[in-house]
Amino acid sequence: MGPLERQSRDAMHKISLYDMDRTITVRGTYTPFLFHLLFARAPWRLIFLPLLPFGFIGYGLKLISRGRLKTFNQRMLMGSGPKLADLQPHIERFAEHVLRSNRHQKALDQIETDRAAGRTLVLVTASYELYAEAIARRLGFDHLIGTELEVDDEGRVRPRIIGENCYDDAKIGRIEALFAAQAWQRSASHVRAYSDHVSDQAMLEFADEAIATTPTPKMRRLAEQRGWPIVDWR
Repeated sequence: MGPLERQSRDAMHKISLYDMDRTITVRGTYTPFLFHLLFARAPWRLIFLPLLPFGFIGYGLKLISRGRLKTFNQRMLMGSGPKLADLQPHIERFAEHVLRSNRHQKALDQIETDRAAGRTLVLVTASYELYAEAIARRLGFDHLIGTELEVDDEGRVRPRIIGENCYDDAKIGRIEALFAAQAWQRSASHVRAYSDHVSDQAMLEFADEAIATTPTPKMRRLAEQRGWPIVDWR
């Protein structure tokens, strides 16, 4: 990179997009979150456990979408309308647990490195914003993009997704909406993206700098084909 190119890049708005599950965390968070709430609030809902395979069968047969599968499991394990105010203390404890025992320390170190470099930090996840917000807040992210759940006028969390499940290509629409809302110009921004999974291919291609983090085998092959750096955060 020559001096003029370096000067132009330094003048750009620097943005880092991070996937969450298995990029920042070691394991997924959606199912553990549901069971965390179940055991903390209503262990009797374990009686619905035998119904969960029917949702997975429906998804496997392409009868329901990934988003419908998520809300089906949510209805079974959380109920159809718990009060957000009642859930919040449990959400905070779950976030603490995730960052204590289910995170890649090297991912947290990279987040701090990007922050110190003046980069705007954006967490982009298919996980529910309902609990991802508490994780993003603790990690000091500037913005959160996740799957949004309906909260009604009485403050009840409903098993209904607003818009799309924030997965795969749906992330791009949400990222573009954030750019528009913040009046960020893509041509005046340097975007770096981190992910472990091939479902984030569109987000990684959107970026100027794509990094495959502790990748799955498919993600590793894609990164090698595209010449993207591969890092292991274990």
